[in-house]
Amino acid sequence: MAFEANFDGLVGPTHHYGGHSFGNVASTGNAGQAANPRAAALQGLAKMKALADLGYRQGVLPPQQRPAVWELRKLGFAGSDETVIASAARNAPQLLASVYSASSMWTANAGTVSPSADTGDARVHFTVANLQNKFHRAIEHEQTARTLRAIFRDDARFAVHDALPMHPAFGDEGAANHTRFAKRYDEPGVAFFVYGRQHWGGQTEPQKYPARQTLEASQAVARLHGLSDAHVVYAQQNPAVIDAGVFHNDVIAVGNLDVLFCHEQAFLDRHATYRALDASLGGLRVVEVPLSEVSVADAVKSYLFNSQLLDRGDGSMRLVVPEECRNHAAVWRWLQAHVQPGAAISELLVFDLKQSMQNGGGPACLRLRVALTDAEAAAVVPGVWMNERLFAMLGTWVEKHYRDRLAEADLADPQLPREVQTALDELTALLGLGSIYPFQLN
Repeated sequence: MAFEANFDGLVGPTHHYGGHSFGNVASTGNAGQAANPRAAALQGLAKMKALADLGYRQGVLPPQQRPAVWELRKLGFAGSDETVIASAARNAPQLLASVYSASSMWTANAGTVSPSADTGDARVHFTVANLQNKFHRAIEHEQTARTLRAIFRDDARFAVHDALPMHPAFGDEGAANHTRFAKRYDEPGVAFFVYGRQHWGGQTEPQKYPARQTLEASQAVARLHGLSDAHVVYAQQNPAVIDAGVFHNDVIAVGNLDVLFCHEQAFLDRHATYRALDASLGGLRVVEVPLSEVSVADAVKSYLFNSQLLDRGDGSMRLVVPEECRNHAAVWRWLQAHVQPGAAISELLVFDLKQSMQNGGGPACLRLRVALTDAEAAAVVPGVWMNERLFAMLGTWVEKHYRDRLAEADLADPQLPREVQTALDELTALLGLGSIYPFQLN
């Protein structure tokens, strides 16, 4: 037997609104506001626990060590950690905010995952995303690889590949631009890669915001995972929606098993995309939201499609959406009319994820999907699986270590890095991960 597990990113203690992500309108629009790291982490934990209570296998991925002082040293800042931080605060505050970013919470960008049913060597493959388009995210990949190897440490069952070369030709944003379709989780499926541009090829590209995922990166991941060409589909994202703020495909489309839920304008050639997926899978159910009912702007503001499709076991799906969907009349009207018994999407779950949403990440951003067999799940480090005990321990841990207010000015506080290291040292013990952070390895 096999199933889909979700590994959610635990929001880190330096969660703040730095506005680092050009092209993500929520991120840039809320820049400079004070954040609440404690509330952010508790909101994420509440979602994890609720889905675990429904019977879904739910894992936790820990945050990264921040600030990444070692990156500041590479850029010419010298002295003790306190001196480096103070100097950056005076001379390059935006740079300091970047190395404090808690963006690893959005684990849909941690990497791309292919289950053992699809890969050439029958192992679960991960390729860590390089995230080279944004500095604050490009510094994540080394820690992401360490974390994944600590959790999925059985080399006989799991393979974790390092990030692709740090070059614009291989811009890779991970599972945010990848969906795996299948009739069953334990049967060979179809890997669906969505790209924003082709580095060598001269296709139409967005004009306002960058296309972060390249076709060349997607092709490289497929090769690394040993995927069959007959079970891979590539499609270009509509450049117009990237310019409207759809910085990843998971802001405009989501899929699970044989269901694709998307906006009419998600893909450059939607009919060709649907036909290719249907032919490769042997039957695809498309739930398409027309432009006449929900605008792209409302889709971006509400994060209607940055949602989770969860298998109910009866042929239909649960849809997990953020509370913001209630606040957009057209979006809520569409959901009320179309999510109902007997439909492909038959149930709606709404969660308050305001702290993440204000930084540009919804339910889908917060999770990395990993299809596992029972034997593979048993090989995962057991401490990361959500249950009553872990939920209680992590809640207590957050209340103990997280601030309830963090503004950019607070990033100059020399006490904050010490607070983070104390918290992460306890967390790795709670999760049973061993030493994975730079301060633990030095």
